[in-house]
Amino acid sequence: MKLKLELDIYEDNRKKIMQTLTHDPTEYIRGLQQLLVSDKKRIAFLFGAGTSLSKKNAKSNNVPSIGEMTDRIISELSIDNMKYADALGDFKTEINSKDGVFTIETLLSLLEMKILVIGCGELNGLRLTDLINLRDRVKKSIREIVCIHKIIENDLSNVIHVDFAEWIKKSDRKFPIEIFTTNYDYLFEIGLEAKNVPFYDGFTGTYKPFFDGDSVEDFNHLSRQTKLWKIHGSLGWHYNQDTHKVWRRDSDSDDFLIYPSSLKYDQSRKQPYLALSDRLSKFLKQPDSILITCGYSFGDAHINERILNSLNQNGSSHVFALFYDLYYEQGERRYSLSENSSIAKLAKEQTKLSIFGKKFAVIGGKYGQWKLKREPDKEDTININEFFDEDAPISADNKTGEEILGKELWTGEGELTIPDFALFVRFLQSMMPKGNIVKEFLNDRY
Repeated sequence: MKLKLELDIYEDNRKKIMQTLTHDPTEYIRGLQQLLVSDKKRIAFLFGAGTSLSKKNAKSNNVPSIGEMTDRIISELSIDNMKYADALGDFKTEINSKDGVFTIETLLSLLEMKILVIGCGELNGLRLTDLINLRDRVKKSIREIVCIHKIIENDLSNVIHVDFAEWIKKSDRKFPIEIFTTNYDYLFEIGLEAKNVPFYDGFTGTYKPFFDGDSVEDFNHLSRQTKLWKIHGSLGWHYNQDTHKVWRRDSDSDDFLIYPSSLKYDQSRKQPYLALSDRLSKFLKQPDSILITCGYSFGDAHINERILNSLNQNGSSHVFALFYDLYYEQGERRYSLSENSSIAKLAKEQTKLSIFGKKFAVIGGKYGQWKLKREPDKEDTININEFFDEDAPISADNKTGEEILGKELWTGEGELTIPDFALFVRFLQSMMPKGNIVKEFLNDRY
């Protein structure tokens, strides 16, 4: 009788906590698998800073998050120069007051605007030469941090982007994969080249490859090649003041471009950022187009607007956001994808945007928790482990927490693993053909 009372209390508590809808991960992830293996779908990926932060294993090198990078650079600049420290404090207040997020990207955008309007005067205690020096020092610091290709180029076995490129190479698709990324580093280039995957990034030429905006607009240009669109700029991108062209060379010289910038380019060629953003919009407006995001936090209003507007104009496109929202507070696991979070509100209003968080999801405009509908058998568990980490059974004794043999309760709850880029790549590889099918057939037959 006592055990029954405790179980009733346990269930009542769970019902109070779990007032939300639940989503079965097997149903939606298997649906995603079918889309990925179908050669009738146009597949693109939008990768954010989280993919450069992700590590294949303990030996992997990675690029720090935009927040960590910002803190490191601002701290170094503030220590070196008190005049910079005061100005940076003003810039942070100015950006935050406009509902922006203070990062090295928004800082550089602000610096570019101030450089254009300062003239012979003074802003925030800085003159024109001070602003230019500050901008250049920020860019130099970013370049030093993201140039991890110099560390990893002699050992690619620990680079998860190489494994991602392997999946692309082995995917037999009618339409080429398109990769949009906000990252400046060379990790995707390194991965694609390591696996001999031909790709196009909008630049043409040999001696001084230049950005060709017209080719970015043309979906028939190099139609069989994988596309790599670096929508926030890249190491090695340079702007030539005389020719008004963006061209590419090694990353150790001069400058590299970062979005958003107030620099004006020759309108006949279109600035890279506009052309690449247009490509994202046009991709989503194509029939049967699927965009999968990973490592992207939906913190860029310009990109979000492109995505949502395109979804409104195309009834057959869909966006699946693999949203890594796990963080720790006082040692406890927490999840930022709440029902009232900004990203959840976006997905509630646009049902063709599905948000797959670690613990919760917004699907079809409905917010809910991941929960299996039925307890999987041994074979199902092996497959489910590729994308979902089940919680351990809960003891029937809700008060003491002590296990009662034979009385553990299966909850069906757990965490989706694929918002982690490294685990998403492993998930993709689980769908690749195992071995040489023809060879295996001949061996079995003869």
